[in-house]
Amino acid sequence: MQRRHLLAALAAPALVPGLARAQAAWPSRAITLVVPWAPGGSNDVVARLVAPILTEQLGQSVVVENRAGGGGSIGMGQVVRARPDGYSLLVSSASNHVFHSLVSPELGYDVREVLTGIAMMVDVPNVLAVNPALGVSTVQELLVKIRAERGGLAFGSSGTASSNHLAGELFRMLTGTELVHVPYRGGGPVVTDLMSGTIPMAFMNLPTVVGPAQSGRVKIIGVGTAERVRIRPDLPTIAEQGVPGYAVRSWTGLFAPRGTPDAVVARLAEEMRKALDSEQVKSRLTALASEPIWMNPAETDAFVRAEFERWGPVVRAANITTG
Repeated sequence: MQRRHLLAALAAPALVPGLARAQAAWPSRAITLVVPWAPGGSNDVVARLVAPILTEQLGQSVVVENRAGGGGSIGMGQVVRARPDGYSLLVSSASNHVFHSLVSPELGYDVREVLTGIAMMVDVPNVLAVNPALGVSTVQELLVKIRAERGGLAFGSSGTASSNHLAGELFRMLTGTELVHVPYRGGGPVVTDLMSGTIPMAFMNLPTVVGPAQSGRVKIIGVGTAERVRIRPDLPTIAEQGVPGYAVRSWTGLFAPRGTPDAVVARLAEEMRKALDSEQVKSRLTALASEPIWMNPAETDAFVRAEFERWGPVVRAANITTG
């Protein structure tokens, strides 16, 4: 026993400095930001906005990998199963992180326990957009169209149990109308079909649709926030157009597998804070009608838990399932 203790004591000084050097060397290779949605969605837009800035700040390549499918669960699961070493991170949203988790017990894990928050990044308004050929410019005009159509109208979203899906279900419940949900694998494909007229309307994140709206290929008729968006005050809310109580927002945050070293999480959080504070990111987010809402790791985890408490009753009332 004494000999084993002596060997352990002799080995410790050699091992500990090595571990310290390994942690201090992070990052020593490329970092992957996994986006659990198709290219073109709001999460993808934010990830590709901050990736080159983080690359410059960290001195290592930060690459974006889209892993769409399963309401965001495929990409999310990839990060959950990844080594907690700071090289595989999740750019997550309310859609996959909260809403899909609430309706998908088959996931086999609780995101609040297997993922750790690094930083909350962006607050993203939800909007109601239509194909211009539908011939409506206001929510009330849309309601007339919906009620005149037997079986209601179809609406697109970025996936079952996404924030866009919940936005549509809340609209349906508050207006007493019939709507048919058409889920897609991300915001990009929704925009494509909305522009072509394959679907007449969609609930979407504003950054995803602001470009097509500016070019006139789609029309935004209302925002889902409780109050008008500060950086796009010209857009009326859905609530003020005769749907009181309507309010849906989305968000984008950065997460890592639980067990990622505290020093790495703290470094990532600080680098993200600096990236979001850069004029380049601020101006781009303003153009996309989104706002940076940086939170530190502890605040991010607390925010996620509060979201579960807020949306759990809504999901149950809408009777949403992934089956």
